[in-house]
Amino acid sequence: MNLDTLNLFCEIVRLQSFSRGGRACGITQSAASQAVSQLEAHLDVILIDRTKRPFALTAEGRTYYEGVRKLLNDYEKVAAEVRSTRTQVGGTVRVAAIYSIGLHVMARHVQQFISKYPQANIRLEYLHPKDVTEAVVAEEADIGLISYPTPSRTLAVVPLRSERMVLVCPPAHALASKKVIEAHDLDEVNFVAFDPDLSIRKAIDRSLRQSKAQPKIVMEFDNIETIKQALEVGTGVAVLPEPTVQKEVNLGSLVAIPLALEELVRPIGIIHRRLKRLTPAVRKFMELLREEGAA
Repeated sequence: MNLDTLNLFCEIVRLQSFSRGGRACGITQSAASQAVSQLEAHLDVILIDRTKRPFALTAEGRTYYEGVRKLLNDYEKVAAEVRSTRTQVGGTVRVAAIYSIGLHVMARHVQQFISKYPQANIRLEYLHPKDVTEAVVAEEADIGLISYPTPSRTLAVVPLRSERMVLVCPPAHALASKKVIEAHDLDEVNFVAFDPDLSIRKAIDRSLRQSKAQPKIVMEFDNIETIKQALEVGTGVAVLPEPTVQKEVNLGSLVAIPLALEELVRPIGIIHRRLKRLTPAVRKFMELLREEGAA
């Protein structure tokens, strides 16, 4: 079996789809399915149970996937180290990021990196915060870009920036004309919040509690984009990181107002596994993000 076939198998499993996995490797769904069948024949085991929708890995398939993924990762590290001896930075940098980092922001960083290091490539995936952490721990991503990063025995944190939090509301809201929002301004005001298990919700709740503000929570969501949509139709107000609402503020669909509350910012940072040898390409991409502050 060649590395292309092993990589195809891993992409099919990662994307949970023969068609998407094949497309990621530049082949058709039929060719991808045939390649996995040949792999199963070579090993004389069933790796993927196709009778289930969506398909599921067999016990042998899970063992094979974990082993092959580690093999490919080790191969990429060795290849990158060899390339680096010729002063070239190459290989794939696997990045998992939370949605609110911003597609346009990351696209700019990726373009800058590829322009500087044409032998390298970036594979960028947007995930829920918990899934970003899990992807890095499971070594499915080299680095993660996440808010409220917390170091642990497994994960190291590289701080990038802190984003000021602001009150956000539609232009017709009663608070929209204020220059600064005081704690008492939020009493009994309809409030669109993050889900209770998210770090950003806990930070906002803590600040509101310390400031003795008592808004009325009417909705809870797990991401900023959905919260902004709720605000635009007049559901209430929310506290959001200022950079995440710049587009809507510029368009006039939302208003962002400074808060006179306890210090309230959203820290953004890079996470990666401790003790893991990062490839030159990963290190260079992290340097670029730190220089730019991922802004």
